[in-house]
Amino acid sequence: MPDTGTKKKVTKVGNGSPSAAAAGETKPFVAAPESRKRAGTLRLLSILAWIVAIGFEVWAILALRKPPVSMLWLIVFIAADLAFAVAGSLMWKKANRLDPASEKDGFRFFMQNQLGAIVAIIAFLPLVVLIFTNKNLSGKQKGLVGTIAIIALVAAGLLGADFNPPSQEQYAEQTARVQDLTGDNLVYWTKSGERFHIYSDCYRINSDRTDEIFSGTVAQARELKNISQLCSTCEDRAEKDKAEAGNP
Repeated sequence: MPDTGTKKKVTKVGNGSPSAAAAGETKPFVAAPESRKRAGTLRLLSILAWIVAIGFEVWAILALRKPPVSMLWLIVFIAADLAFAVAGSLMWKKANRLDPASEKDGFRFFMQNQLGAIVAIIAFLPLVVLIFTNKNLSGKQKGLVGTIAIIALVAAGLLGADFNPPSQEQYAEQTARVQDLTGDNLVYWTKSGERFHIYSDCYRINSDRTDEIFSGTVAQARELKNISQLCSTCEDRAEKDKAEAGNP
């Protein structure tokens, strides 16, 4: 295990110990039972949040059909719609990091990772269309509330989309790479870092700006911080250490 004695506090996350694998061996990634259970709970909560979001959309549509239209309530419904749509999407993406889909099934992989963006369209696009075609609103009112609804649609869509979707193949490949270099599925990261590290004393994380370093598996780095890249400095160092040890 390539830990050469960092002076920072190192906090281990999760349960159990990292498992070693034969060099060059890539095992299919299977989420741990605990991770799958948490993912299932998050997905259920996401679906409930999305149902509530669409419910607020329906109330907004009903408000449009009853003159005089209350602009205040219409804006409140749109804001509530956005809040629940985004909350559902964030939980859904967290669940996907805990229990990722396989890239082998392209349709399922796309749907599972971009469902938040799809729900955003369902939760706002019909409302946007009805606002601009509604006869109970003046042109000024349409411009105001229509702009708010469009901004909500774009915000929910961007926050619901996953531009770096996790996959079982990605987890397996990254884990195999770390195990090939070190013999262990053990990496380090920080709260604000964007890469995981093989060495806890790597200068990129073991600096004056770092208060605490976390350790865990490659999957845990992705689950907890959505970190999907290995530090190139650590990778080069591990390659050299491996060569010097006579394991090219």
